[in-house]
Amino acid sequence: MAATPPVCDFGWRPPDFDLPATDGQRYALVDLRGPRGLVVAFICNHCPYVLAVLDRIVRDARDLESHGVGFAAICSNDAESYPADGFDKMAEMARARQFPFPYLHDADQSVARGWGAACTPDFFGFGSDLTLQYRGRLDASRAQAGPPDLRRDLYEAMVDVAQSGRGPRDQVPSMGCSIKWRAD
Repeated sequence: MAATPPVCDFGWRPPDFDLPATDGQRYALVDLRGPRGLVVAFICNHCPYVLAVLDRIVRDARDLESHGVGFAAICSNDAESYPADGFDKMAEMARARQFPFPYLHDADQSVARGWGAACTPDFFGFGSDLTLQYRGRLDASRAQAGPPDLRRDLYEAMVDVAQSGRGPRDQVPSMGCSIKWRAD
């Protein structure tokens, strides 16, 4: 079922974390920040919304690096119910798609819950001070990739954040599959 996150809560500060990544390292939030900002994307391996734009996510992460914006992705889905989202499968995807960013595993789902992540993909864009400046979509794609000339909402917003420290007032929320919560 498709889900949509809430609008941007400008200035919100995220809870820190310490998560394992598919590259064998562990990362805290501060480790991921670029000198001018950070994007944290909640994604997973099986969601058609993520798979439709995964190449564009990788492209935007690479392009934002030149603007001083760090990038990381987190998978928080219940891997017992959705084995395609397990850590080993995450590592396979990161290698196959040559992720230029850490792909983190939130096995206990505490980060997704603490951040209020709603769907995959769900993008959180922070300024250099790690205050939320963007909570919008990558572009106008849905469960299928849109045309290649779509406006790059996330990229353009984060370039603005890198230059001015502020995100755009008008943001269109992302849409995707709901986070697959454990039944605990």
